[in-house]
Amino acid sequence: MSLQAFIPTLILEKPASGKEKDKSSIQCLEACGRNLYIGGKDSLIQHLILPVASGQETKEKCTGIRETRKRQLGSRSPVSQLGAIPFLNHLLVLCDGSLSAFNMFSLESLPALRKIRNVAFFRLRGADAMPDSSAPVSELFTASPRRRTVNVHAVSVDRWECLREVALPQEPLALAVDGSCLCVATGDRYLLKDHEGAAPLELFPHDSSKQSVIVETAGKGEFLLQGPGSLGMFVTRSGVSGRPPVQWLDGILAARVHFPYVLTLSSEALCIYSMLDQRIKQTIPLRGAKGLLSTPEAVFVFTEKEVHSLSPVPLVDQISALVANERVDEALDFIQGVKSLLSKDTYKALYKNLTCTAGFVKFYQENFSEAKDLFIKGNMDPREIISLYPELSPTCEDFKSQHAAVFNAKDIRALREDHATFQQYLSFLADFLRAVRGTEQSCGCHQDVDEALLKLYAKRGEEGDLVDLLSNPNDCVLSTCVPCLEHYKRFFALGLLYQSHGQDYNAIQIWVNIVDGDEPGNAKHSAYENIIDLLRRQKGGQLVWKFADWALHKSQEVGVQIFSGREKDQDELGEEEVLSFLNKYPQALVLYLENLVHALKSKKEKHHTLLAKMYVEQSLQEMEKGEDVDATINSTREKLQQFLRESSLYSTAALHERIRGTGLHVERAILHGVAGEHRKALNVLVHEEKDLQAAEDYCRTALRGLPEEFRRPLYHALLGIYLDSPQLATAAADLLNRNAAAFDPVAALRTLPGAWSVPLVSRFLCESVRGLIHRGKMAGVERNLAKVEHFRNKCTRAVVTRGMVKLERGRICQRCGRYLTEPEFMRSLRGELIHTHCWGREPPPTVL
Repeated sequence: MSLQAFIPTLILEKPASGKEKDKSSIQCLEACGRNLYIGGKDSLIQHLILPVASGQETKEKCTGIRETRKRQLGSRSPVSQLGAIPFLNHLLVLCDGSLSAFNMFSLESLPALRKIRNVAFFRLRGADAMPDSSAPVSELFTASPRRRTVNVHAVSVDRWECLREVALPQEPLALAVDGSCLCVATGDRYLLKDHEGAAPLELFPHDSSKQSVIVETAGKGEFLLQGPGSLGMFVTRSGVSGRPPVQWLDGILAARVHFPYVLTLSSEALCIYSMLDQRIKQTIPLRGAKGLLSTPEAVFVFTEKEVHSLSPVPLVDQISALVANERVDEALDFIQGVKSLLSKDTYKALYKNLTCTAGFVKFYQENFSEAKDLFIKGNMDPREIISLYPELSPTCEDFKSQHAAVFNAKDIRALREDHATFQQYLSFLADFLRAVRGTEQSCGCHQDVDEALLKLYAKRGEEGDLVDLLSNPNDCVLSTCVPCLEHYKRFFALGLLYQSHGQDYNAIQIWVNIVDGDEPGNAKHSAYENIIDLLRRQKGGQLVWKFADWALHKSQEVGVQIFSGREKDQDELGEEEVLSFLNKYPQALVLYLENLVHALKSKKEKHHTLLAKMYVEQSLQEMEKGEDVDATINSTREKLQQFLRESSLYSTAALHERIRGTGLHVERAILHGVAGEHRKALNVLVHEEKDLQAAEDYCRTALRGLPEEFRRPLYHALLGIYLDSPQLATAAADLLNRNAAAFDPVAALRTLPGAWSVPLVSRFLCESVRGLIHRGKMAGVERNLAKVEHFRNKCTRAVVTRGMVKLERGRICQRCGRYLTEPEFMRSLRGELIHTHCWGREPPPTVL
């Protein structure tokens, strides 16, 4: 689809006048600001002043152009090229192979600048493109096909000077200059040449007999060339192509770049292509066209009798035209491509509006993924999207939509009949609001975003998302959100909403109704957990005591977390008050005491004793229930036994009183052991518990960590208990044989009955004798090691006392710095040992 990128205007038309027809034809143009120069076929130069732009660019013909000067050159040859150097006020004229300089305004020749001969064409590089733009010098490049050279001249006010001559392999046909780089079309190919000395770089061949040779600058560091197959090739100074080529029509006479467009001229029309997408945008019919001139302000096209000006349409208008023609993707690519032509603020505003417009187009096309990305890139106000959904309209009455309607806009309300499509629109809104929530894009409208999300989730039944929204800080307003949640019966979320706004009582009361009501099991479980968590985090005790009974009636194991799961920085509830309250909830009381003792490391005897008693009560209750609960009994008794062994803060007397007469024999044995009554403990295990292995294990572990001689009396006591009962004689023999090292052999043999045979205790005797021999040998080794250590110390003492000690008047030992007593000082004068505390030190050097 075409696009009007330029507005053509006829600015000059020469009337045909019979015999003068050929002489007055236009051969070349040059423009500089409002100054227009025309070179004629009969060596005539005309200077015209263009009118000031009046905003009527759409007129087919421009009026007000006036001629100021004419100059007839001496030669009758046509003027082939013109070039203006505005900061020097020079106009360069190429006619009949000679280059001359004239004043731009008076068209008088400049005698100081002598003609340069044998020039086929030239190019200029002004001070604005040179490294030192403050110098009033321009570079002139002249091509001489006969000599196969390009000469570089420095042009100043009153002279020009040839700086260097660049030799070429063939005659030059066309030339473009960018800095020190020359892009030259020679007889059969294009090449790049650095005129400061680098070797030429060949690009690709051409056939000048079949198509025009075109070499033009296409921007900084880039050239436009006509390649094979009528391709407009873009080549950088390094010889690579930085953008795709343009496929233009055959028979091109000339081409110019007026970014972001390439204008190509044929004998029938002027075609305009985009450099951004390489597609044709506009075609202007034009018969008999001869040449094309591009300036920063406009493009000029001329025939033999006419000059047309092509004024570029403002970029904003071009973008608006693309949007109006439903070409938003092309408009986005276009504005990004011309970013360098716009000011920062203008680009930012245009890009934002265009991106949001494109987002709306994609939105109504149901291309939701792209629409979301465009809305985010364009920093779209979320309220603009929310306002499209009548039921979710922003709560802020002052908000008014600022975005213009697009061509494919729809009424969202009308889509409700198509349920599937309407649900897609709702899903898009939810995705978009989630993406912008908490970002700078939603700044100033957090309340609208959160309320819209809440209503969406409630309407669509997205319980998980609704819970996530309300479980965290949010900006929902109670007055508008509570009725919505009640309407859709989202009571669990309603409790979260109250909680997020600090109304804990209302939240708990709603959740209590859920747990006590007919809600599904999962909702009840979640509500109960939230109640416990909220009560646990209460800083005061008012709500805790109000709902504690209800919570513990539902589950003692979970409800006790109200008291045991509190953080350290919270106000602690009174321990005594809690213990008194939990007396009617035994399981919760045990869990609370375990938290006090194990987690909080309570050192109070009352807590330890009470916990032990609770373990005892639980064990006795479970024992009364029978054999079906053996696993539970074992678990509880193991906890009781472990606690009795590890804790040392409970009252043994109180526990003895409660355990006496029960079946908790192992526990009673542990209490005797804690009190140091080991023989009683062993008697309980052997005669009441009737667990001989437990008795043996008691001997092994009761005094763990102490030397062997402290544990030996326990084994002897157990042996005596076995020997007192004739039926335990075998157990006594087994005890001796398994633990020979734990007994004193002599004492054990004396206690054995005389009727026992030697084979009965042969293993005990062998291991005892072997142990005695081993201990004797180890004692010998230790004695010899001690002797070695003694000799080493004597040697060290001899070495230490060999040196002399320097004494000063202050009676200070030079070895250790200690003050010498009078006897020590006198001994030192006699050369005797002063004191023994310096023996282990290295001797100092001898001082005489």
